[in-house]
Amino acid sequence: MDTLTTPPDIRNLSLDDLTRLADEVRQEMIQAVSTTGGHLGAGLGVVELTVALHHVFETPDDRLVWDVGHQCYPHKILTGRRDRIQTLRQPGGLSGFTLRTESPYDPFGAGHSSTSISAALGMAVARDLGEQTRHVVAVIGDGSMSAGMAYEAMNNAGAQNTRLTVILNDNDMSIAPPVGAMSNYLSRLLSSKPWVSIRNVAKDLVAHLPRPVERAARQVDEFARGLVTGGTLFEELGFYYVGPVDGHRLDQLVPVLRNVRETTQEGPVLVHVVTKKGCGYEPAEVAPDKYHGVGRFNVVTGALHKPVPQAPNYTGVFAKGLIAEAEHDDRVVGITAAMPAGTGIDAFGVRFPERCFDVGIAEQHAVTFAAGLASEGYKPFVAIYSSFMQRAYDQVVHDVALQNLPVRLCMDRAGYVGADGATHHGSFDLAFLLCLPNLVYMAPADEGEMMHMIATMAACDDRTTALRYPRGEGEGVDLPERGTPLPIGQGRVVREGRAVALLSLGTRLHPCLRAAEALGQRGLSPTVADARFAKPLDMALVRRLATEHEALVIVEEGSRGGFGAHVLQALAEEGLLDNGLKVRSLAMPDRFVEHGKPEQQEADAGYDADGITATVLALLADETGAGAGAGVGTVIGDAAGHPPRA
Repeated sequence: MDTLTTPPDIRNLSLDDLTRLADEVRQEMIQAVSTTGGHLGAGLGVVELTVALHHVFETPDDRLVWDVGHQCYPHKILTGRRDRIQTLRQPGGLSGFTLRTESPYDPFGAGHSSTSISAALGMAVARDLGEQTRHVVAVIGDGSMSAGMAYEAMNNAGAQNTRLTVILNDNDMSIAPPVGAMSNYLSRLLSSKPWVSIRNVAKDLVAHLPRPVERAARQVDEFARGLVTGGTLFEELGFYYVGPVDGHRLDQLVPVLRNVRETTQEGPVLVHVVTKKGCGYEPAEVAPDKYHGVGRFNVVTGALHKPVPQAPNYTGVFAKGLIAEAEHDDRVVGITAAMPAGTGIDAFGVRFPERCFDVGIAEQHAVTFAAGLASEGYKPFVAIYSSFMQRAYDQVVHDVALQNLPVRLCMDRAGYVGADGATHHGSFDLAFLLCLPNLVYMAPADEGEMMHMIATMAACDDRTTALRYPRGEGEGVDLPERGTPLPIGQGRVVREGRAVALLSLGTRLHPCLRAAEALGQRGLSPTVADARFAKPLDMALVRRLATEHEALVIVEEGSRGGFGAHVLQALAEEGLLDNGLKVRSLAMPDRFVEHGKPEQQEADAGYDADGITATVLALLADETGAGAGAGVGTVIGDAAGHPPRA
């Protein structure tokens, strides 16, 4: 690798040199991820494929589109970014996904799945309209093939008959083991009893033949399997099927890809490449789900560096709360979209396997599936990352909210998520859900509140409910065995004061309390309130804060147009802005925020404790606090009598 800089440098290498290069890329990637953390298993599985693609195709003029993007680390090493690979997912460093602004070798950015074929088809049509000759290649994993968008694109590509190459990376696993009929299609067909019986008879026969004949028979077996699989689904969609090909043998990959590149075949081609997730690094091969996304680890032993938790994480608390409700109500079911471990649904599934459903990478289906369950009297909890819920928005509107079905939408990773960056920040759920009529929307200030809110959702049978909660650890408060339902639409004052009020939603409460302490040292006495419910809004609380204080600061961890806008509209409609009330709303900035440390992202947004303090001082235009109220405010306990922790 020391003699190579970009893909043109590898195009004249021999197969032996390409194999050596693949080994070096694999070791470089392992070393880098062991230091920075990131997605490991997926990238290790496509090292040889990445080398072969850049060897055969004239990238970046030929377009190479990676689905999801979490398997693109070898691609980054080979495309002029090796010297920065140790900055992966670090502030100011390389993104963990493909990013158009990072390199001309990244023609399309992706952090969510199943977009590659659609984007590549668009590029191919643009090429044809411009009378150009470049090749367009999409690399999609078998897990991403469980999403309907991939089949929509393939159906369109087949009908369009546009020259396009799709590489199906069949590693038998996306993040968790793939689920669904389409994801298991090839494995099921090739393991069917008739096919296996025929193969077993053939094996018995060839075992008595000379070794060259036996090798030829094995090749015939692989060819026959390709005929069986390729002659059905993919060719019915209009694709010319090639494969299966061993994705770790460059002597197979390179000739096949070269043939595909040079073929005069019209229309789209699908190359079925079989790979092993985590290939070349034993710990990742043995536990591919565990090593899908990792923190720092010991390269020699594979031991993951796990900081000692100071408090339960919100995902674990969600699982605990959901299990507690399911133990008391056999109508409670859990649903996720290919993220059982990431959402805590895996723990629920261990306890209640018959009531746990992983529908694959299919958020739209997950929501409407839940709507069907709710229409029959069940209590579905749909656990999906906030950023992934964006893909199911029409289903939330049309299939759930419009029919007033009691589906429980549980959005993990709300707010900034750090190293995963803009594609995974939970930025927009408040803005796109608060506009829906008759919705109940909650956000817990800590893990104890979260238990109560899960119980509130379970008890609410007459409308749609939603819950957002962040990634990471809670505040260390005591957890009840089971939550107690809260009065819907009722917030709480946790610190009494005067002059200025801080109205927080969700986990911004604790920075608000720290800011109140800092302001108290300046002679100010802020009131701090926890909205608890973004909708329905506690108007009695809002009126009190607006009429008893000269200034109001609203704090949320979401995009503009969310909770703050909701409160401001309510204030305007009630005429509460007419008496000179000073109001500021703190939210995420109106831009996409790239990867970094969550605490720095929060500071840059201005809604950490220091930012809230500065906002209050500027709003009151009195740096000393003189004349703005005196004395330190009192702290009021929560509904269970526990004082909040500043």
